[in-house]
Amino acid sequence: KNHAPSLSILKIAVNLQHNKEVVFDSITTILMDKFVIEGGRRLTGRVKISGAKNATLALMPLVLMAPGVFRLHNTPNIRDVWTMSRLLGEMGVHCELNGDELFLDSSNITSHEAPYEQVKKMRASINVLGPLVARYGEAKVSLPGGCAFGPRPVDLHLKGLEKLGAEITIENGYILAKTSGLRGAKIHFDISSVGATENVLSAAVLASGTTLLTNAALEPEVTAQARMLVKMGAKINGIGTNTLEIEGVKELHAVEEENIPDRIEAATFLIAAAMTRGKVLLENVNAYHLTAVISKLEEAGCTIDVT
Repeated sequence: KNHAPSLSILKIAVNLQHNKEVVFDSITTILMDKFVIEGGRRLTGRVKISGAKNATLALMPLVLMAPGVFRLHNTPNIRDVWTMSRLLGEMGVHCELNGDELFLDSSNITSHEAPYEQVKKMRASINVLGPLVARYGEAKVSLPGGCAFGPRPVDLHLKGLEKLGAEITIENGYILAKTSGLRGAKIHFDISSVGATENVLSAAVLASGTTLLTNAALEPEVTAQARMLVKMGAKINGIGTNTLEIEGVKELHAVEEENIPDRIEAATFLIAAAMTRGKVLLENVNAYHLTAVISKLEEAGCTIDVT
């Protein structure tokens, strides 16, 4: 569906069979070497779910595609957001995080390079490639790192950009991309890749003509990115499906956007409550993003109310 799903308050309640309980009133960002957990207690209380980390890292690079002041609400205060802010800062974007509102001013872009020192910390840094090539016709982006799950190639990103008309070379660990103008194309992803879909989608928005992406990723982060691009002035059909049709536009504009809730964080608390036979109220949740998790928890005997 092309409309944004409304946020819901999601509550999970299961039978209480233990006498001990622990209450979560708030969550504070803590940097430490390890967590020591004493189990055997049921979890009960109320938790406000943070903004989605993966969506934030997909939305932030979009500020490179238009000059002006952007505001992203419901932004999590986490290390990856700081890293992306520093990376964008290297290019001239002024970033400030006040509470959960991220202020980004892209009025004075001074560089089209994403250096190794920043990119090595986080794979999502590759998301700047599409926006840079699309708007400026050139980009120099270090090959990414920072993934605890091992190497995940970026060949789908590069093949998609090449089909749009970008010339891609790799030299000394850097992706060098340039173009005199991107052109719409039909692009099929052999593997449904979130990152590749995000990069190619952002580039296609400023390409001339029509682009058709098939076997595109369906994850909520892709949908969030597409909706923000539309708000910026892009023309995208098929949002929320695995086929996206993009009619290129000449320019975009700055916007204010609300980030989606983090479904991974929400699912973690739901499962923790179920494991401990607890009762937890989750706020700032999109239940649609948790359909599979809710279904399995109900099969396991949990009682879940969505209000």
